[in-house]
Amino acid sequence: MAPELLDGVRQWLAESGAEPTPARVAQALREQGRVLGDAEVLGAAARLRSELVGSGPLEPLLADPSVTDVLVSAPDRVWVDRGGGLELTGVCFPDAAAVRRLAQRLAAVAGRRLDDARPWADARLPDGTRLHAVLPPVAVDCTCLSLRVVRPRAFTLDELVAAGTVPPGGDRVLRALVDARLSFLISGGTGSGKTTLLSALLGLVGPGERIVLAEDSAELRPDHPHVVRLESRPANQEGAGLVTLQDLVRQALRMRPDRLVVGEVRGPEVVHLLAALNTGHEGGCGTVHANAAGDVPARLEALGTAAGLDRAALHSQVAAALSVVLHLVRDRTGRRRIAEVRVLERDPSGLVRTVPALRWGAEGFAYEQGWERLRGLLGEGCHDRGE
Repeated sequence: MAPELLDGVRQWLAESGAEPTPARVAQALREQGRVLGDAEVLGAAARLRSELVGSGPLEPLLADPSVTDVLVSAPDRVWVDRGGGLELTGVCFPDAAAVRRLAQRLAAVAGRRLDDARPWADARLPDGTRLHAVLPPVAVDCTCLSLRVVRPRAFTLDELVAAGTVPPGGDRVLRALVDARLSFLISGGTGSGKTTLLSALLGLVGPGERIVLAEDSAELRPDHPHVVRLESRPANQEGAGLVTLQDLVRQALRMRPDRLVVGEVRGPEVVHLLAALNTGHEGGCGTVHANAAGDVPARLEALGTAAGLDRAALHSQVAAALSVVLHLVRDRTGRRRIAEVRVLERDPSGLVRTVPALRWGAEGFAYEQGWERLRGLLGEGCHDRGE
């Protein structure tokens, strides 16, 4: 269908307030003195519906079950990630204005403001997709749109072994980690698979336990019968209604959690999380951004210091609260994998450091100096599995 004909249909639908159903599209065409066949009418209705109430040209990409991220940096520069790194697609928008309109409509659907006065938005769409958009002039040349697709179900641990994220036999260690109710953090960079691995591990928690999740954006989808999900909220246009992750952790502690989970430790909530893990809440966990497992204590120290906790107190809390760090990386081929497993211990100065216990190997984890300590923490659950 010619672009000018579609524009006429858009105008008619806008003026009449009608939904872009096939019948309404056919009526709009008749009003313009045009009659098309059923196939053309259905195609125009699908295109208009996608543009007006869907995700426009991005609809087929978001519907692809292999796609985890969709990134738009220009009308003709639409990228996707299918697990093997970013790929440039053939999808194009008519112009930069079309990208801006889509970003603003998606933000509105999520209940967020996106305009010249508020040129960025970070939100979750009704289907769980994570949205981030930045308008010009903050984004030079064109609106930048990032969409992270949330799977309707979590990967199982067996699927992660098959995908190569967990080395052969490594699932036995991870099952023992959950069974032993050890508190742990999953570290790694953006897009390394931290949320995916955490969801899979939470699916191993016994069905009689209550899991309470606190997240900035609800992305964790553990396959578990008793999960309570809490999500933070930004302030409204009047500056009221702000709910921080720190607020959520405090509320979660009053909800009788057997497992307290913070989706991503990134601010003052680290103080409340460490305090909770030091007061009987075993098996708590979360994720943290870090370049390497050895950087995790320094990362927590920076977050704790910003929250008003001095260095010595922070390291004392970490030493008593956390036992294990699982570090994920994404290699040059785009494959996500557990690079190493480390245990935490205090050095002679009283500061916490991480000690390598297991290292990635194609045939299975390779043992490092901290393995004996980790095996002791895992207890009989590990020995029963032949470790």
